[in-house]
Amino acid sequence: MVREDLRNVAIIAHVDHGKTTLVDQLLRQSGTFRKHENIDERVMDSSDIERERGITILSKNTAIQYDDIRINIVDTPGHADFGGEVERIMKMVDGVLLLVDAAEGPMPQTRFVLKKALGQKLKPIVVINKIDRPEARVEEVVDEVLDLFIELGADEDQLEFPVVYASAKAGIATRTMEEEKKDMKPLFEAIVQEIPSPEGDAEDGLQLLISNIDYDKYTGKIGIGRIVRGRLTKGQQAVLVTTDKEEINVKINNLFMFQGLKRTEADEAFVGEIVSVSGIEEISIGDTICSPEKVEALPFIAIDEPTISMNFMVNDSPFAGKEGKFVTSRHLKDRLEREMLSNVAMKMEVVTTECFRILGRGELHISILIETMRREGYEFAVSRPEVIMKKTENGLMEPMEMLYVDVPETHMSSVIEKLGQRKAEMINMIPSGTGTTKLEFRIPARGLIGYRSEFLTDTKGYGTFHHLFDGYEAYKGEIRGRNRGSLIAHESGQAVAYGIYNAQERGVIFIEPGMDVYEGMVVGESSRLEDITVNVCKKKQMTNIRSSGADDALKLVPPVRMSLEQSLEFITDDELVEVTPQTIRLRKRILQKVQRERSQRQKNV
Repeated sequence: MVREDLRNVAIIAHVDHGKTTLVDQLLRQSGTFRKHENIDERVMDSSDIERERGITILSKNTAIQYDDIRINIVDTPGHADFGGEVERIMKMVDGVLLLVDAAEGPMPQTRFVLKKALGQKLKPIVVINKIDRPEARVEEVVDEVLDLFIELGADEDQLEFPVVYASAKAGIATRTMEEEKKDMKPLFEAIVQEIPSPEGDAEDGLQLLISNIDYDKYTGKIGIGRIVRGRLTKGQQAVLVTTDKEEINVKINNLFMFQGLKRTEADEAFVGEIVSVSGIEEISIGDTICSPEKVEALPFIAIDEPTISMNFMVNDSPFAGKEGKFVTSRHLKDRLEREMLSNVAMKMEVVTTECFRILGRGELHISILIETMRREGYEFAVSRPEVIMKKTENGLMEPMEMLYVDVPETHMSSVIEKLGQRKAEMINMIPSGTGTTKLEFRIPARGLIGYRSEFLTDTKGYGTFHHLFDGYEAYKGEIRGRNRGSLIAHESGQAVAYGIYNAQERGVIFIEPGMDVYEGMVVGESSRLEDITVNVCKKKQMTNIRSSGADDALKLVPPVRMSLEQSLEFITDDELVEVTPQTIRLRKRILQKVQRERSQRQKNV
């Protein structure tokens, strides 16, 4: 059976090349929304974090109706840290729209997502987006895309890719640059004509591969996947084959199909359709739902291994339990286990009853989880990110990254020097002719930990960089970390202007008067290599001549506000980040000064 009335397509691209904006226009111009319906921009970025950061974190499903044809669309992330989201949806679609910025051309993540699509033998349509940018170089970018296809080993059919020229923001698309540009109809037509129709035997036994998991507090787990064979009906008895080959008898309580941004209930769905099912508590990504008379599991795509790990632990600071709603080890463990169900590129290991090791694709991958949990009311502490080493017969191996840097020529020397100190090896240097230079490096993954803020300082905020995992190599030797110590609070209490005034002579301050601090809390960065203990709670002694009100005349340097990512990059191995719904604090693992010094002496013995 060939489903001529159906197309399944994913939108893939480098970050910020316009995927989510394009989906917006397809939804609007297909008549999915009512005429006077008030719709936000980037409607597919549904979470607060996605909207704030302007990035897509989770793959999203939607469906539009074009004439008599239903088009299932999956919007995917552009960051390599969320590559697990891209990899798993490849099993749900028959083709991809590869978006490429008409000015920037193919970028690092373009290579990453295209390689995954070509590996699954998916039909590509290349969409050159943002053609209305003044610096657009459309013909050159098409040639660069062709070179990338050849480099990635595309077959002859994939090399004959159709090209659509578009401006998602303006809502226009065209098959040639000379045509009149009115709307997105040429892109709709290209999808219908070029993306293969789903095929399969509608009368054979059911096979539904679960590629995504959603969660609803009322209905529980919701499995999302594509019907590869047969048909599925609401209330049907079926067999769930897990990734461990275990067979479980289940019942499909509810069946949903996608329509616009909503799920709509359905009584029946056929081969080729992307559907959601609920009522199966044991369901996980990679599982297959089969009919009882023909139980055959489907292979699931291999997911790249994690490269970074962090420890999540119960908060034991003096302020523990004051700001969070979920604070116990049971709360923490349950939430992390729930995350593992849907986040296939992430893994969890139990270290102790109060400490859990989370393994992910990168700092951003794990920091998004931390931020999400914080907003949900969780309170906990996390350790410094560490790369995951492998021990082999050839010795210790460490993950390597390809680093692509775009930097103004005036700051190039400092970037090269700093990356050299981090064991980076320059592979290529390409002047752009516009005052910037593209640099390519191969660098140990641990060399990138803590580098982003340093890079932004060195380039005055004008530089950008992207990185991709590039295999394992022999350990490159020690990389020197932070070259300054911390300013550590001497006692618990409330910080005052006089104490901060005296402390700011010792380094950079992170707090302001009136903030509560505790012994062992990191309140700033030392100007020296070693840690310095400071008393930010110290008040000026009152005498007949001086009054405490004279503090008002003290000139305090504005404190440095540390974001979550900056905090994770800043801390050293003997420090933690305390995360609560209201506050992000830095602290020493061992809070008491005497115990810290004793522990340090024992290490040095």
